[in-house]
Amino acid sequence: MGYTNATEVLPRTVLEAVQKYIDGQCVYIPRRDDRRQAWGERTQTRANIRARNREIHARHDRGMGVRELAEQFYLSPKTIAKILRAPTAGR
Repeated sequence: MGYTNATEVLPRTVLEAVQKYIDGQCVYIPRRDDRRQAWGERTQTRANIRARNREIHARHDRGMGVRELAEQFYLSPKTIAKILRAPTAGR
């Protein structure tokens, strides 16, 4: 997310109205609801985490313990246990 100078994009009347409430401070303007994207939609993060979790389930099914999985995937044993309790898509 970048910053845009309001003087470059807002009409003078709108800028003056905003300045009555927030003078010289940064303001976050959220996206319209119809343009919002879910977390991980723009990147492969969601797919990568799903693939990692499937691999954790597969290794656990082959007998690997929680502590060993935690070390191999750089996660806490508590996080591994939580992943193993959750259903995995495509299993």
